Amino acid sequence: MPIPLWILTGPTASGKTEIGLEITENTGMEIISADSMLVYRGMDIGTEKPSLDRRNKIPHHLIDIADPWEEYSVGQYVKDFDAVAQSLCRQGKQFIVIGGTALYLKALVDGLFEGPPADWEYRNSLKTLAREKGPHYLHTLLGEIDPEAAGKLHFNDQKRIIRALEVFKTTNRRISSFQTQFGHKNPKYDCMLVAIDYDRDALYNRIETRVDRMFDRGLVDEVRGLVSNPRGLSRQASQALGYKEIVDYFLGKYTFSEVSREIKQRTRRFAKRQMTWFRSFSGIHWIHAGRDKDAASLSGQVLQCFLDQKNKG
Repeated sequence: MPIPLWILTGPTASGKTEIGLEITENTGMEIISADSMLVYRGMDIGTEKPSLDRRNKIPHHLIDIADPWEEYSVGQYVKDFDAVAQSLCRQGKQFIVIGGTALYLKALVDGLFEGPPADWEYRNSLKTLAREKGPHYLHTLLGEIDPEAAGKLHFNDQKRIIRALEVFKTTNRRISSFQTQFGHKNPKYDCMLVAIDYDRDALYNRIETRVDRMFDRGLVDEVRGLVSNPRGLSRQASQALGYKEIVDYFLGKYTFSEVSREIKQRTRRFAKRQMTWFRSFSGIHWIHAGRDKDAASLSGQVLQCFLDQKNKG
C-alpha cells in the first residue's frame, strides 16, 4: 500500500516554512524538507533555514545532510527520502513534506528516471547554444527527436530539456520511452499537494523583504566564510539564489548596491519558474494568501485541505 504524503509547496517567500511549523505544532507531525539547498550545512541565511531551536522543537529531516562542497543529486534525495519516510511510518509517526524544489517534488509524485550520468561538457555546449540562439532553440531540437517529451515541457524549462537531449545522446533512446517522471505516478506514495499562491505584486514585495532581511542577518559574511574554505562550493551549491550573486560581487561583477537588486530580480524570475512547474502537477490544490492572512489562519486552511483530500480518497 502506498504511503500517504502531505506535500506543502509554493514559490519562494510564500511562507511555506511558517505555515508548516504552525501545522506541526498543532498536530505533532514531523517535517521532511523538499528543498535542494537546505541539505547543505552552513548555508543558513540565504536559504532562510529553520533555526536549530525550531528544529529541536519539531523534528526536521533532510536538512544539513551534506557539506557545501559536495554534489547532492535528486537521485540521492529520493533514496534519502524513501529511507526517512519508511522509518517514520514504521515508528507510527506522521509527517508533512515542505519545500519548493520542483524537481524533488516531481520525483516523489511521478517517480524518478534513473538515467545515465551527467555529461557536463555536452550540457555546457547546450547552455551555450541556448544563450546564443534563445531558449526556443533547444526546445525545437527536442521536438525533432522526442515530440512527446517536448510537448510536456515549457521552452523555458531548460534544465529538463537539456537532460532529455543528454539522455538521447547517451542512450540513443527518447526519454519519453523510459518509465520516467513524465506522467507516471509513483507507486510508493499517495501524494496530496497543496500550494500557497499570492498575487504577483504581493509575492514580489515579500521577496524584496526577504532579501533585505538576509542582508541584515549577515548574508555577505556567510558567503565569505563558505568560499574561504579551500574545498569551495559544489556546482549545485554555487548556483544557489543569493550565494551566486554574492560570489560575483566578491569578483567585482557588481557593486554592493547592485548585488541586492540582482538577487531580488533573480528571485522574482525563479518564483515565476516555480509557478510554471507547480501548475504542471495534476491534482494540486491552491490556497490564495491575501495580504491580511497570517501563517496561523493559512495553516488552518492548508490542514483542512489535506483532510478533505484524505477523506475523498
